[in-house]
Amino acid sequence: MIKSVEIKLIPSEASDETIILQKAVKKAKVPVERVKSCQVHRRSIDARQKQVYFRLLVNLHLDEAPEAAPALLANLESVTQAEKVIIVGAGPAGYFAALELIELGLKPVIFDRGKDVRLRRRDLKAIQQDGIVDADSNYCFGEGGAGTYSDGKLYTRSHKRGNIEKVLRLLVEHGAKSDILVDAHPHIGSNKLPKIVANIRATIEAFGGEIHFGAKVTDFLTEKGRIQGVVVNGTQTHRAAAVVLATGHSARDIYQLLVDKKIRIEAKPFALGVRIEHPQRLIDEVQYRQTKREEALPAASYRLACQVEGRGVFSFCMCPGGLIVPAATAPGEIVVNGMSMSRRDSPFANAGTVVAVEAEDLVGYEQFGVFAGLEFQKSVESAMFAFGDGSQKAPAQRLTDFAQGKLSASVGDTSYIPGLLSAPLHELLPPLIAKRLRVGVREFGKKMKGYYTKEAMVIGAESRTSSPIRIPRNKSHLMHDEMIGLFPCGEGAGFAGGILSAAMDGQNVARAVRNFFE
Repeated sequence: MIKSVEIKLIPSEASDETIILQKAVKKAKVPVERVKSCQVHRRSIDARQKQVYFRLLVNLHLDEAPEAAPALLANLESVTQAEKVIIVGAGPAGYFAALELIELGLKPVIFDRGKDVRLRRRDLKAIQQDGIVDADSNYCFGEGGAGTYSDGKLYTRSHKRGNIEKVLRLLVEHGAKSDILVDAHPHIGSNKLPKIVANIRATIEAFGGEIHFGAKVTDFLTEKGRIQGVVVNGTQTHRAAAVVLATGHSARDIYQLLVDKKIRIEAKPFALGVRIEHPQRLIDEVQYRQTKREEALPAASYRLACQVEGRGVFSFCMCPGGLIVPAATAPGEIVVNGMSMSRRDSPFANAGTVVAVEAEDLVGYEQFGVFAGLEFQKSVESAMFAFGDGSQKAPAQRLTDFAQGKLSASVGDTSYIPGLLSAPLHELLPPLIAKRLRVGVREFGKKMKGYYTKEAMVIGAESRTSSPIRIPRNKSHLMHDEMIGLFPCGEGAGFAGGILSAAMDGQNVARAVRNFFE
């Protein structure tokens, strides 16, 4: 028998198993002798009042201990001789599709243009310290995808899209802390994810899957409306009746290749803006109402949104205790993103702060057709680079100066290693973005007292929140309507937004592939 109760604890008590048991037993009104197991099922922070609490949903197993859930990996068998399925991209969509395919008895063969997580580090160092951008190995491309080195958060609102618990359990079985199974906003950390990603690769290979790095897909093999395989690095032909396309939101060459092969793609709404960085102590003080954050509390976060002239302005990918990193995927552009380490102990907090962009906003880009949004992205990224000195230093402005439309006399401290340049971002950004952002940040200051401050830095540009392109697929069988055997998947196809949702989409697509072969 299980009895579930909700208890609240002050931060210093939240990890004390004895106190958790005592309070749960008292709340449940059961004798402690009957409790054979006390398990925290869900944990969240409640900072709505002066005293900050942890709220815990606790499961008390009465009279008999629960049976341990069998490991998911125990269900896997070798697929060395099974039917091959090509997966393009070794991000969360591609890797979790591969794990699901193995479980279903199919052999995944993965091609990724980038390098494995260990070798990727050298290219990340090069872009951080020397401003050198490797177009195939960077914060967006390579094993684990964009999330491996630039995020690590596992929160999603896509609860109806798939089996969140299965994804989280697989991450735990590959080395993540079990805390992610109970936290309301789970987080692994960009310093921990590379090892987990490498462990997933080891599992895929141990059960007969193949993973090839430095393997850029340069052509699709098609015949009479059917996918036949792919060409890698211009010369290597690989055939399969099913291809899962999980390339991420920055693989712009793939979109062009699809058009060249007369495989339909379509434009979709996206968002674009800036990264805004505050001192973490300020966010802690605002959210927790404490001049110094209690040791047991994590770095505070926020989520803000408003409407300005018919468009949403909202914070995105908030990184408490985080860092801003250069996320360009080609020379001649400045793109920024956020990341957090597992301890979230940076003195800075940052969040993408973006404006929704619809097709009718892209005036002047109509000649690019389906690529209008992509060209709009490019124009912003190149404008940020053109303002600078040829390095990866990013244009920046104090938040209050940005809102008031004036150049900052100086820029503040930052976590962004390449450095900042004082710039008129209110002029560099397209008017439809700048105007709404300038109004939006003032509104955010009203919603969150202390947010609107000259201590905060506005840094450009946050332009890869999502893809402006969708690769359409049938809702029931998840296959491209006009190309039999092609399964668009994940963020790059326009069907996910983050590690968890991409992983779940990969699992869903893998099951669709299994149905395709039956």
